[in-house]
Amino acid sequence: MVGATLGSAFQAARLQVDRRSRQVRDIVATEGYGALVDRVRAKASDWIKPRNFTWEVFPDDVIAADLTRPPPVSVPRVAAGEPITINWVMGPAGPGSGGHTTISRIVAYLQAHGYTNRVYFYDPYAGDRKYYEILARKHYGFTCEIGDVRAGMADAHAVMATSWQTAYPVYNARCAGKRFYFVQDFEPSFYPVGTNSVLAENTYRMGFHGITAGRWLADKLSCEFGMDTDHFPFGCDTARYRLEPSARRSGVAFYARTGTPRRGVELGLLALELFARRQPHIDLHLFGARLGKLPFRFTNHGLVKPAELNRIYNSCFAGLTLSLTNVSLVPHEMLASGCIPVVNEAGHNRVVLDNPYVRYAAPTPHALAAALEEVVLAADFDSVSKLAAASVTATSWDTAGRMVDEALRRALAGGRPNEQPGAAAGERGYSASGRGG
Repeated sequence: MVGATLGSAFQAARLQVDRRSRQVRDIVATEGYGALVDRVRAKASDWIKPRNFTWEVFPDDVIAADLTRPPPVSVPRVAAGEPITINWVMGPAGPGSGGHTTISRIVAYLQAHGYTNRVYFYDPYAGDRKYYEILARKHYGFTCEIGDVRAGMADAHAVMATSWQTAYPVYNARCAGKRFYFVQDFEPSFYPVGTNSVLAENTYRMGFHGITAGRWLADKLSCEFGMDTDHFPFGCDTARYRLEPSARRSGVAFYARTGTPRRGVELGLLALELFARRQPHIDLHLFGARLGKLPFRFTNHGLVKPAELNRIYNSCFAGLTLSLTNVSLVPHEMLASGCIPVVNEAGHNRVVLDNPYVRYAAPTPHALAAALEEVVLAADFDSVSKLAAASVTATSWDTAGRMVDEALRRALAGGRPNEQPGAAAGERGYSASGRGG
């Protein structure tokens, strides 16, 4: 009996060893040793990662945020000649965060126009605050006071959440200041349907005044959640991204931000594989993250600085940049450099970009590859490239900053949002303190 059991166990083990051996052999034969190493690393990562739910917000902040009983908040009056003070609550970030770059540009504009800004970090991951403060100053140019929101915030005229995670401490805070929400994307879409997507969506029901990146988000939050909203247009730093007269174009660029699913990297790589078969002489430039072996020839730039990125754009006819939620800053940068962006067809992309030189294609590999090919083979490319660059010269971050300034002053004075649909504040159950019910 024991012998039969041992024999059965030995046969089962040998079956698994044979299976894994064949699998390893096939992977190495078809994809190479690098692919095998990547799979081993992925499996090891899966094995050691925590089995418990990973909280992106402190659970006690979620518990404290009773949306049925909003805490009273006083909103100080802005006296004549007094600078407006804003508490910005944000997560710490390493270099290369587009969201933090946009925030820093708006903060810099407001600071230059008389505002007093304070930054408060919110970090459930318990990172080293001093380290991230250095990065905030070095990489994003923050010169204002930087503190920890968990230690409390000073009174202000405005308190600004900048992501769904930071909305919870802003909602719970006891400091004075009208609550605002600087929204750059529809963050529930960052997750599969589950706890995080629900927690993110709930923040749009906290009664904050939304200031959004582009009109699509303003309309969506106003119509679907009854938020008061204003929006600002995407700016473009034309001092850094510009058409170079000496540019010699021979390639296609792709924004391959692999850690950001909403940028559709896998879809874009399939499109480039098809494109490379049709136009093998065209150079392919990938930037945004480091990628491993791919079934086509390409230059892997990884995360690059603006000067290098401008050089890449000026060496390319077209740039593939996909946005499955709100758009990134990349299409405007490409346009400024005379590189024609190819973007997935979607209402939110058309509303926000609103530029005749953007090429739209259905989000399929074949349609995207065909759109890239049309740009590369266009007989009038040089004239179109110059017109594309000229189309964004007036799209500055000063315009965006001015619109945020106007929205803040209007809301703090008790005025209505500018040209946004939605019910009046009194129809949404707002208390005299300015918080929603």
